[in-house]
Amino acid sequence: MSEIRDTVILGSGCAGLTAAIYAARANLKPLVLEGHEPGGQLSITTLVENFPGWPEGIQGPQLIENMKQQAARFGTEFRMAHLVSADLSKHPFTLNLGKETVLTRTLIIASGASARWLGLPSEQALIGHGVSSCATCDGFFFSGKEIAVVGGGDSAMEEALFLTRFASKVTLLHRREHFRASHIMLERAMAHPNIAFRTNTAVEEVIGVEDKEVKGLKLRDTVTGERSELPISGLFLGIGHEPNARMFAGQIDLDDDGYIVTRDNVHTRVPGVYACGDVQDRRYRQAITAAGSGCMAALEVEKYLEEHGR
Repeated sequence: MSEIRDTVILGSGCAGLTAAIYAARANLKPLVLEGHEPGGQLSITTLVENFPGWPEGIQGPQLIENMKQQAARFGTEFRMAHLVSADLSKHPFTLNLGKETVLTRTLIIASGASARWLGLPSEQALIGHGVSSCATCDGFFFSGKEIAVVGGGDSAMEEALFLTRFASKVTLLHRREHFRASHIMLERAMAHPNIAFRTNTAVEEVIGVEDKEVKGLKLRDTVTGERSELPISGLFLGIGHEPNARMFAGQIDLDDDGYIVTRDNVHTRVPGVYACGDVQDRRYRQAITAAGSGCMAALEVEKYLEEHGR
C-alpha cells in the first residue's frame, strides 16, 4: 500500500495521454499505468495525416512519444504495469497490479480496444506496411490500388464501402458462406460495382514479408480445400475490436460487446470513475476523438475532486 493518489489513468494511448496532460497541469500528479499495449493502436500505425496540427503528417509512435513527453513535463508519472483487478465498491478505489496495490480517489479508464487480427505471422509482420485495421486511417494510401477486406459483419461492410473511395477494387473475404452483417449493410456492399465477394475463403498467408509491403494473399477454400492466390496491395481487417474492459465487469456497466457504457460523455455509473477513448467509443475510434474524450475525463476528475474537498 502507498499514499492515496488523486487520480490514476489506465492506458497510454491518445485518450490516456491527453487526460494525463490535463490532469498534470491541474497539479493532480497523475499516475499512468501503461498496460499491455503501451501507446495504444497508434503505436503500431505508420503515417498519421488526420491529426490536427501536423500538415505533413506524423508517424504514430512519434505522436505518442510527443504526447508522453508533454505529460511528463507537467509531472505525470508513468509505470509499466498491468491491472490485474480493481475494487470500485468503496473509496478510495483499490487497484491490484500484481506485485503492488495502488489506492486512488479517482480513476480514468483509457485502456482502449484492441483490433482483432487473424494471428498469422506474415500478417503481424506487415502491420503498418499494407496491413491495417483502420480504413479511415489508412485508406488514402491505397488510391487506385486493389485491396482486400476480411470479415462478414457490419464492420467489414463499412470498411469495404469506405475503401471504395480510394481503391480501384475491394475484394471482401469471408470464411463462411453466410454473412453476419445487417441486411441493409450487406445490400449496400453487394450493390457497389467495385466490391467483389469471396465466401468460404480463409487467408493463410500475406505475401510480401521479404519486400516489407503487401503483394498478395494465399487463400484456402474452406469447403473444397482448394488453394489460390490473390494479388493485392493492401489488407484490411474488418473483424471488429475487443474493448479492454473485462476486468471491470460487474462493477461498471458494459454493453453486450464489452464496451463501457458512459453517460454525459465520460461518466460511468460509479462516481469518480470515468472512461474515455476506444474503450467506450464503438462508433468513431479516431485518435482525435479519443484525445477529446481524454480531456473531458480529466476535467471531470478535477471537478469531482474539488467537490470532495481536494
